[in-house]
Amino acid sequence: MTDNNRLAPGDTAPEFTLPDADGNHVSLGSYRGRKVIVYFYPAASTPGCTKQACDFRDNLADLNGAGLDILGISPDKPAKLAKFRNNENLTFPLLSDPEKSTLEAWGAFGEKKLYGKVVQGVIRSTFVVDEEGKIEVAQYNVRATGHVAKLRRDLSV
Repeated sequence: MTDNNRLAPGDTAPEFTLPDADGNHVSLGSYRGRKVIVYFYPAASTPGCTKQACDFRDNLADLNGAGLDILGISPDKPAKLAKFRNNENLTFPLLSDPEKSTLEAWGAFGEKKLYGKVVQGVIRSTFVVDEEGKIEVAQYNVRATGHVAKLRRDLSV
């Protein structure tokens, strides 16, 4: 498994403009001046991804209060993201990257182990991008359960 295109603290966050669950385009650049958590997940409405998204939802007020916005990105189409958002009452943007170009630019798509086999897929990853667009935190292969609590501890939120 390769780590050749993984981002590290201090790197410039790759820019993106992706459609959200309603088809509106959202750009990373529009968050300049604020910190933003960008997290990548494999598929909407699956057990692990639902747990992770609901953890972000349940901690959103505290994260926002600490100056952190949240963006979730998956290869799902906007219609599937809208259903996921509505079913789980998610109140932060879910962005669609079916071509996986943003996932690849962030090192969040590639070889990973799944049930002991090496496969190509979304690597569950979380980043904190600072006010100037630099990577402050880069975490790959994060766990769906307990990840938000660990991130809050790491960020003292």
